[in-house]
Amino acid sequence: MKKKCYVFLTAEERCLLLDGLNTLRNGLIAEGRYTDAVDEVIIKVTKARKKTIKVKED
Repeated sequence: MKKKCYVFLTAEERCLLLDGLNTLRNGLIAEGRYTDAVDEVIIKVTKARKKTIKVKED
């Protein structure tokens, strides 16, 4: 059975994540290696539903 993991990101964190994944993908392309796994993660991040949550600060 697969375990699901949820990650809540701000808009800035999401941009940083996509930038890092794209850099990794470009490096793999330059080395002539497969990018399938990175492509799947990029697609999942871009298609992820955006949800607004309230954080209570003390």
